[in-house]
Amino acid sequence: MERIRLGRSELQVSRMGVGAGGPSQIGRKTGLDEDASVDLLLRAFDAGVNIVDTSEGYDTEPIIARALQARDRNDIVVSTKKSTRRREVTPTTLMASIDGSLQQLGTDYIDIYNLHGVVPQDYRRLVDDIYPTLESARDAGKIRFLGVTEMFNEDLEHKMMQQALADDLWDAVMVGFNLLNQTAREQVLATAQQQDVGVQIMFAVRKALSNPEHLREFVEALIATGEIDADDVNGEQPLDFVVDSMATTIPDAAYRFCRDEPGVHVVLSGTGSGNHLQENLQSFLRPALAIETTQRLRHIFRNVHSTTGQNVSPP
Repeated sequence: MERIRLGRSELQVSRMGVGAGGPSQIGRKTGLDEDASVDLLLRAFDAGVNIVDTSEGYDTEPIIARALQARDRNDIVVSTKKSTRRREVTPTTLMASIDGSLQQLGTDYIDIYNLHGVVPQDYRRLVDDIYPTLESARDAGKIRFLGVTEMFNEDLEHKMMQQALADDLWDAVMVGFNLLNQTAREQVLATAQQQDVGVQIMFAVRKALSNPEHLREFVEALIATGEIDADDVNGEQPLDFVVDSMATTIPDAAYRFCRDEPGVHVVLSGTGSGNHLQENLQSFLRPALAIETTQRLRHIFRNVHSTTGQNVSPP
């Protein structure tokens, strides 16, 4: 598995990261018991994945703790998060959450600690009131690097992330980006590159890109809104030119498209089964899509801005 420097953090991370949230939560939501979930994570580590992202709200920190016990802790980059959405976060509750995550993860340091799901209207208050506590935790050695993640479903224009990058306070960010909605390219990734900020990508594969039927539904809705030109796609199978020539599946193309976007370091991939994990691993081992294929994908979806790929745009 290829590794890359995660911006100014200097952490060396695999291009694929395990996302411990989402619909599967390392198998917690797909029927796996804890032993099987631990085994799934260890299989990812053994395949070369060395970064895992979780949150105090996912209930997967104890699973990660067990996996860390079976491997050299210094080889694994752990990212966890404190949710800020629809709840008041204070310096006291934040420090309690950091200490709680340290205990749940069974470690004495967290590599990247993120304020999670920050919306534009909350950002300035969090910086003014909460950021000093993050600095204190970093100075105490509890966390190494500071991160912030956006609420992509509600913040389709990345307004919070633009504020965050303007402040240049953050070592790492987590942003929504996929081949369907590429708005982060100009609004986030360009500045992140200039500032050498580490970038983790979420939403690389969501409902729209999970299978051809879902993609067709999304494309039809986006044609209706005028965000896609019907002449640019091939009706029944909008991305058949990619699958036929360059990729095994739509998700395979979607992961590789995100991985090779300039400014991207890690693409998060959630899974709840061994077979699915193996498919995802293989995608990250494959070469880049052809330049002409990437250019065509950029062109087709150049005006899409109303969906994250999780929900269909209204006609």
